[in-house]
Amino acid sequence: MNRRRLIVSLLILLASLGPGVPTGSVSAGMARQAPGVSDVDPYCAFGAKTAPVTMEVYSDFQCPACKQLFKTTNQLLMDNYVNTGKVYLIQRDFPLPMHAYSRMAASYARAAAHIGKFEAVEQALFQNQEKWEANGDVKGTVAAALSAADMKKVQAVVDGKTLEPLIDKDKQAGQLVPVNQTPTTVFHCKGQTYPYAGVMSYDILKQFLDQLLSQK
Repeated sequence: MNRRRLIVSLLILLASLGPGVPTGSVSAGMARQAPGVSDVDPYCAFGAKTAPVTMEVYSDFQCPACKQLFKTTNQLLMDNYVNTGKVYLIQRDFPLPMHAYSRMAASYARAAAHIGKFEAVEQALFQNQEKWEANGDVKGTVAAALSAADMKKVQAVVDGKTLEPLIDKDKQAGQLVPVNQTPTTVFHCKGQTYPYAGVMSYDILKQFLDQLLSQK
């Protein structure tokens, strides 16, 4: 399948979504030459680096659309594409300035990732988003998902601020995309990039990934 046909197929897939479902948009220029993915924190990347498709997901823990993407798509993507060697998934932090606690949430999640507890903290933050958004208790939300020993390690990393530059690098990378809303997903395959802004349902994502994977 050539590039034009792939783009048209993606647009047809997006148009097939039902009314009321956020469909997002493909960035201007659609497919373009990929400069390569850099500044990847291996603790926030999943699957094989050699996978034929790389997905960068720019996300904000306080963003309702990011929560929707996590709840409806994340586990199926992991089970069917990441864990099977088809997709290399990179989670990028892109805390938006209008969200008072999103940077703090990113800091705790990043620290948890570096002690091997990213999934537990990611789930706790998204599942309890409305609660900590209202009371600002990001720390308490994270602590409830971890053992006391693990929370002590996470808190030490957060307090040390050693991982803050990695969050800043994610934001800088996103600004080059450019990311104008969260979530934004950038697909990389065979030297091309396909940026997509918004929530893509798993069914549509599956069809698009399968088309990318079928390219010769």
